[in-house]
Amino acid sequence: MNKEIFERLLQDKQYKAIKSIFDTLNPVDIAELFPELDEKDMVILFRLIPKERAAEVFTYLGQEEEQVLLLALTDTEIKGIMDDMFIDDAVDVIEEMPANVVERMLALSGEKRTAINTILNYPEDSAGSIMTLEYISLLPSMTIGDALKKVKSAGIRSETVYTCYVVEKHKLLGIITAKDLLTCDDSEKISDVMETNIISVKTHTDKEEVAALFNKYDFLSLPVVDNEFCLVGIVTVDDAMDVLQEEAEEDFQKMAAITPTDKPYLRITPFSIWKSRIPWLLILMVSATFTGIIISSFEDALSKLVVLTAFIPMLMDTGGNSGSQASVTIIRGLSLGEIGVKDVFKVMWKEFRVSILCGISLAAAAFLKVILIDGLLMGNSDVSVTVALVVALTLWVTVICAKLIGCSLPIVAKKLGFDPAVMASPFITTIVDAVSLLVYFGFAKMFLPI
Repeated sequence: MNKEIFERLLQDKQYKAIKSIFDTLNPVDIAELFPELDEKDMVILFRLIPKERAAEVFTYLGQEEEQVLLLALTDTEIKGIMDDMFIDDAVDVIEEMPANVVERMLALSGEKRTAINTILNYPEDSAGSIMTLEYISLLPSMTIGDALKKVKSAGIRSETVYTCYVVEKHKLLGIITAKDLLTCDDSEKISDVMETNIISVKTHTDKEEVAALFNKYDFLSLPVVDNEFCLVGIVTVDDAMDVLQEEAEEDFQKMAAITPTDKPYLRITPFSIWKSRIPWLLILMVSATFTGIIISSFEDALSKLVVLTAFIPMLMDTGGNSGSQASVTIIRGLSLGEIGVKDVFKVMWKEFRVSILCGISLAAAAFLKVILIDGLLMGNSDVSVTVALVVALTLWVTVICAKLIGCSLPIVAKKLGFDPAVMASPFITTIVDAVSLLVYFGFAKMFLPI
């Protein structure tokens, strides 16, 4: 369904037709229509969404669309949305809004205000900030039949009914799934059926660690407890997936030497893009000064054998590419929990062996390339077997150094508390460029008459 159809229906005031179309569409699909509409049509269209689906559609809207609607809708309409919205979704919206809109939303949130404020007080990157307080709790003394009755009555107000939490005096004792409730005898006690081997997280656990647990165990929800193991809330799989997406996008931006932003590209102003890119570009430009210093210090050698200059780009690029391959692999492993800080020597030993094989292959190819293409084919009389040997040896050593640097720096960054993605391609390439030049000129002085 495209916007032209809805714009035409709105222009013709065919509101019943729009409502009937909305009855057949998924809330996500409805939300995708709004970015393409002007503000007036956006407000009208939202008011045509069935009341019971309006809150769900609202949670799938972008920040700009949400703000437009919140400024245009009446207090009654906003209160209806807040009443039907889950607490974690309401928190997500509030966190993105300007102060005046936040005040209005909180004022209209009614009984949810305390819960919303509780979640807002947790650190931004913690499990507490993404949890919801809307879950089903059961007592261990309940029978399966009693539990089913509670699920039926409280399920509509809960984020999930697939996992229920057994609690006594706020202490988390166990969990029980919907499958257990439906397949066990109604007379059985919850305490006899519940699973007591519980995987949980603390309120201040990093949300990236929480998302990793979902990825590892295929959870639908995960309990969040305090230091006394009292159940505080739960994190659901949709919020965990949002975290994984955010972290992946953030890592990609850092690996490209860009300050992370959570806004879609087309909605970011050129000035904002400039601000996110220029700091890293300046740092990398200044750091390249070391490369220039190295080349300048060997000007005499280059003047005696100018042909050496022709191979510098190949050596630097190959070294940078080798380091980037290693760093990206290690950063991915760290992100997925496949590699830990303690594995640094295992990683370096493996990459060393890989670098030996890659270095030999590339060195052999470079030797033949210099002799056959640069020497014979292009007829460069300055290209000799010794020059080809210097290039090949440099390439071999450079690849070894690049892979060792590329695999170790992300782990060191992790150990020091930095994001490993910072030690990605641009940064590592700058370091490897300097190393490759030092090795190159070292071999040149050793084997050539300069």
